[in-house]
Amino acid sequence: MLGAIIGDIIGSPCEHHNHRSTDFALFSERSRFTDDTVLTVAVADVILQEKDYAETFVEYFSRYPHAGYGKTFIKEARTGKLEPYNSWGNGSAMRVCPVGFAFETTEAVLAEAKRTAEVTHNHPEGIKGAQAIALAVFMARQGAPKAFIKGQIVERFGYDLSQPLETIRKNYRFDVSC
Repeated sequence: MLGAIIGDIIGSPCEHHNHRSTDFALFSERSRFTDDTVLTVAVADVILQEKDYAETFVEYFSRYPHAGYGKTFIKEARTGKLEPYNSWGNGSAMRVCPVGFAFETTEAVLAEAKRTAEVTHNHPEGIKGAQAIALAVFMARQGAPKAFIKGQIVERFGYDLSQPLETIRKNYRFDVSC
């Protein structure tokens, strides 16, 4: 979780921009936590306290309403009752890492990742993205080699992970999809 939160803060000045260089300040006056940190902490809170995801997400939104949530999330959360809105965006994947630490079997990780996603991201791509990240975290925690994790993500979820980082970096365009 700390890695996800630190990455969120470091990357926040570049959010929604096509920053391709490895030359950037780790922290700047524009660095801040975003909705990804808020909802990651909310997921951990739900797991630790056995709370409801929708209620807890609304609770955290009310504490941190200006963290950069998507328009539909804001609209739903302001009603006080969060309903699934078929999102296929990356928010479900951005908040799910606590699941990979909290559960002890692949089946449990996949089931809980789905639960965290479907509160808002009940589109199959939103669920798939959350499951892929949670499973990768779980396997890394278990000591699985990177090549094995990569193979499992490709096999189970159909993601193409064949491009080298330099190719991705050269052609990168911001994309909110999961």
